[in-house]
Amino acid sequence: PIFIRPPHIASEIPAMPGVQRLTLDELPATIRQAQAWGIPAVALFPVIDPRERTAEGEEAVNPQNLICQALMCARAESSQVGLIADVALDPFTSHGHDGVIRQNQVANEATLEILCAQAVVQARAGADVLAPSDMMDGRVGAIRKALDAADLTDKLILSYAAKYASAFYGPYRSALAVPAFTSGPSDKKTYQMDPANVNEAMREVAQDLSEGADMVMVKPALPYLDVIYRIVQHFAVPTMAFHVSGEYAMLQAAHSQGWLSYEQAIFESLLAIKRAGATGIYTYAVPSIVPQLR
Repeated sequence: PIFIRPPHIASEIPAMPGVQRLTLDELPATIRQAQAWGIPAVALFPVIDPRERTAEGEEAVNPQNLICQALMCARAESSQVGLIADVALDPFTSHGHDGVIRQNQVANEATLEILCAQAVVQARAGADVLAPSDMMDGRVGAIRKALDAADLTDKLILSYAAKYASAFYGPYRSALAVPAFTSGPSDKKTYQMDPANVNEAMREVAQDLSEGADMVMVKPALPYLDVIYRIVQHFAVPTMAFHVSGEYAMLQAAHSQGWLSYEQAIFESLLAIKRAGATGIYTYAVPSIVPQLR
């Protein structure tokens, strides 16, 4: 995962030691490093200027927005590193939700229309994989139709099919400077999944695959190893796992106190995710784990 920032926003992320937000000028060097390391793909996440956030998240469909510029920049640097674009509105909304608000609720159908337009502009900017992380119902099928209608049939869809309403996302929201929820629900539990429920994850994966998803995501990773395992065993499809910001941050915090070895703990953590069956892993630990793998 790579955070992209405007020049006037700080690079440091206090809650995520070792991870920085990059400007467009700094991105090419990171893409070259990923290629040298053999990293198959990077996922780009934009830090949107608060002045560009609106209730409807219109900046998400601007073909010249920060994420589209980053995709074009990365593609110009390398044709070998895959580019994954996050399809969701929370970086772009003034209220911090993944969709538009209607009558104090996140409106599924109104959000789908914007997500489809967002996916198309990202695909045209160079994204190889569109990764809807919003958890709206029916968005995979809608995005697939929109991409096909735009003659973007070769683009892949990585669906965040099993994204739980987790306490481990805090450092990520801090990194993107996502605002506190100012309208609509006070959290994301109305559209993200209940941590107690694994059966819903299986239904969500089945639905998204039937709508055209090429890959599925489980998020977070370590607290949901059983979910990863069940999905892989039942569906036998490419299954990603997101070792999220909170999972990364707590290992760094414990290491800073001398309570454990970060290098050993991160290797063990990622090994456990792989053991559960994950096809690929999103992790902020790439710079520290690559030397160990080599």
